[in-house]
Amino acid sequence: MRGKRGVSPVVATVLLIAIVIVIGLIVFMWFRGITEEAITKFDGTNIKLVCEEVTFDASYSDSYIYLSNSGNVPIYKMKAQITGAGSHETITLGSEDDSWPETGLLQGGTYQGFISQPGDEMILIPVLAGETDEGEKTHTCDERNGKKIIMS
Repeated sequence: MRGKRGVSPVVATVLLIAIVIVIGLIVFMWFRGITEEAITKFDGTNIKLVCEEVTFDASYSDSYIYLSNSGNVPIYKMKAQITGAGSHETITLGSEDDSWPETGLLQGGTYQGFISQPGDEMILIPVLAGETDEGEKTHTCDERNGKKIIMS
């Protein structure tokens, strides 16, 4: 056994400290991902639950999209996922020409806008505005809360 050397105590201590720091960072990032900041709407209701209550009507004709908010939830913005011919693009309605209402699409509000992107179908996804501890933030609802429209 003579002549064989192990790791010096200083190197072993540095390695243990480095391993503990890395594990601590991993646990911190994991907890941070689990506890995302809640965005609330109206009377403190989580905005993800409010997405279920959004109702709107939409139609498409001759490169124009027509929307009307038929529900009680104001729609801050509207995203459109346009697919067709092997392509996929997401746009925000009214961003090219600033035609979207500044206050959003309120109850009973309507919108008409030009869509320059060609495609076969479009999924309209509402974006809602809510409050956090740090101020106002937006939340894009899931695709299941959207509306599919055939463009061709």
